[in-house]
Amino acid sequence: MRALPLVLTAVLLGSLTGCGQDASPKPAAATGYHGVEPLKTVNRPSYVLRDTAGKAFDFRAETKGRPTFVYFGYTNCPDECPTAMADIAAALRKTTPEVRAAARVVFVTTDPKRDTAPVLRRWLDQFSTEFVGLLGTQAQLDAAQRASGIEPGRAEGPVPTIPGRPDQHVHKEGTAPHKHFGPLGYSVSHSAVIFAYNAADRLPVVYPGGVTPSDIAADLPVLARP
Repeated sequence: MRALPLVLTAVLLGSLTGCGQDASPKPAAATGYHGVEPLKTVNRPSYVLRDTAGKAFDFRAETKGRPTFVYFGYTNCPDECPTAMADIAAALRKTTPEVRAAARVVFVTTDPKRDTAPVLRRWLDQFSTEFVGLLGTQAQLDAAQRASGIEPGRAEGPVPTIPGRPDQHVHKEGTAPHKHFGPLGYSVSHSAVIFAYNAADRLPVVYPGGVTPSDIAADLPVLARP
């Protein structure tokens, strides 16, 4: 793991993590949320990328007024990324149909060289066909991460694969079941938190590793309030 500054919370979220490394659970926010409350509540950011259908996706315009979960990661992340997406999917299943219909889930790749639109779409469909996958040039993705208050992810060292099976890795305990659809054995650093924007277009809470689907589900009705 390499420590890099984050605009949102220099203390609570002061690093990027390489896949295969833990993000420690944090105490519940003082407001009653079940995640971590940023030191400063910021507005929903503005950036334009493209979705897996090749269409321009203006993040602020497309998600305005809706509870929105955002995760920056990559499809060949061995542990944190698939678990985060599975946790969000499980949380949505625990809430009411009305809240579930209002919510949006956006996954932004930090690995544009390997995460093509078909790869990203196939990977996300393991969790939900409704999840939005966003891609772009390295410069566009870097700008989106900075707009969200984090430093851009970068390629890092190798991740061990199973001997004789370069397309498989050993899953850590607690990792959600998932499949990969590209080459393994490498890592890309990324912010290992789920960003949760509310219907008022603010960021009142983020969820690090260790937060459960039930925790996220409990917060969803609050996030959905106008």
